[in-house]
Amino acid sequence: MIVQGNIVDIQNKQIFKGEVLVENGKIIEIRAGSHDQENYILPGFIDAHIHIESAMLVPSEFAKIAVIHGTVATVSDPHEIANVLGVKGVDFMIENGKKVPLKFNFGAPSCVPATSFESAGANIDAEDIKKMMKNPDIKYLAEMMNYPGVLFDDPEVLQKIQHAKKNKKPIDGHAPGLRGEELSKYISAGISTDHECFSYEEALEKLQKGMKVIIREGSAAKNFEALIDLLPEHFNNMMFCSDDKHPDDLLLGHINQLCERAVAKGIDVFKVLQAACINPVKHYDLDVGLLQKEDAADFILVDNLKDFNVLETYINGELVAKNGHSFIKSVPFEVLNNFNTDPKEVGDFEFQSASEKIKVIEVLDSELVTNQIEVDSLIIDGNLVSNLATDVLKMTVINRYKNSKPAIAFIKNFGLKEGAIASSVGHDSHNIIAVGVSDEAICKAANLIIENRGGICAVSSSEEKIVSLPVAGIMSDKSAEEIGKSYAELDRMAKKMGSKLRAPYMSLSFMALLVIPSLKLSDKGLFDGNLFKFTSLEVT
Repeated sequence: MIVQGNIVDIQNKQIFKGEVLVENGKIIEIRAGSHDQENYILPGFIDAHIHIESAMLVPSEFAKIAVIHGTVATVSDPHEIANVLGVKGVDFMIENGKKVPLKFNFGAPSCVPATSFESAGANIDAEDIKKMMKNPDIKYLAEMMNYPGVLFDDPEVLQKIQHAKKNKKPIDGHAPGLRGEELSKYISAGISTDHECFSYEEALEKLQKGMKVIIREGSAAKNFEALIDLLPEHFNNMMFCSDDKHPDDLLLGHINQLCERAVAKGIDVFKVLQAACINPVKHYDLDVGLLQKEDAADFILVDNLKDFNVLETYINGELVAKNGHSFIKSVPFEVLNNFNTDPKEVGDFEFQSASEKIKVIEVLDSELVTNQIEVDSLIIDGNLVSNLATDVLKMTVINRYKNSKPAIAFIKNFGLKEGAIASSVGHDSHNIIAVGVSDEAICKAANLIIENRGGICAVSSSEEKIVSLPVAGIMSDKSAEEIGKSYAELDRMAKKMGSKLRAPYMSLSFMALLVIPSLKLSDKGLFDGNLFKFTSLEVT
């Protein structure tokens, strides 16, 4: 096979007319030559940190869409399914991903459960990590979210890190806001990347201290604008990732969109493509071609180096996508789940109180971090209730692995004027999380999730909608087009009910993520992410 175009040699910073000769999935020659082709040939894009589960798609269905946008590989943390099903869930992701051409590179989840302050469906300990590190399909130790464990020399945490080092596999970081001496100790433990930087200054310090910084732009957390100005000087030590990408967003684009935005800012195209195509391969030692002789034939054709409209995607010499059409076919797979809680009653969501003030989670749009604020209580018949006038709504997290009393808190900025929304995608343990204007609406939404053994839903005064997620309660068994359309309808319904958030369901899913400050809710109670301990809802 011969593919002609303008060859983009990123590593030697040159572009020349030529052709790529491919045989048995390998590039056997790249040679200069005249022709009338105006397209550009470059290595494929790589998402340097993503939870495939966030797209609500199994890997094989994710691949069908990602290749349309020129993505040939991912560095994937199966942390979400691991919290539901443990090592069995990780094995499911690996095996399903192997059934399609896209090169998934899975890590061993380092923090399952993420903390001891929540109920997960499984546990992955240091002994499990030891076994997983010997597996050639496991490429790295995934994000070390338990940075307090690193800082305070937790033996279990240090053992996990040691197993990765012994097997010469990289260790990903997760330390939002960590600075100074604590950051230095975190890095000295062997942790080499961070995708959680949300300020220029934080990212610069991490780069100066030797970390690789991954610029994240997902469906919920968006740090591109804050960090992109670091790329011109630090392009050798930066990468791009989405972290969490909802299905409707994935249908629109992937890493190609970040390249377009970076070039539009005047950043040298070779530096942009170094971050998007080259650095992940070198850092994680991926079996992904870089458009060099004897490499795997993993490359893409784009119409220009400004818009990065992908014309063709090749993986191991196979044409997997052309002009927005994917040639990857759906594959059969077993549907696994772990859902063991009974329907709830309205009374389960009451919170008896006489406190004049309460602590409230303040959501920040497009951010994972939240604020902690204090507001006046609204109490009816002794029960703390939602206050629509101030947009302080009741929320709950319900243990989905066993029957227990729902945890209650209050949240600001969801904006709902009626009904409730709920989801079993609740990072990290994926318990049921719901927010609504009344106990009745919250109960109805939560029970809709329980009846379907997983999903995302909205209930209003006039209708109910649910997108079922039967695979571990976090992924669909359908295609991206189907789930993307259904999700978009649900998103519109939540906004019709009053939500002003850009991605209300994605924001909702992170309100139980205890390792991100400031205030969050687990199934066990309200949690202060700054002090890393439970706190009282009532202000005394």
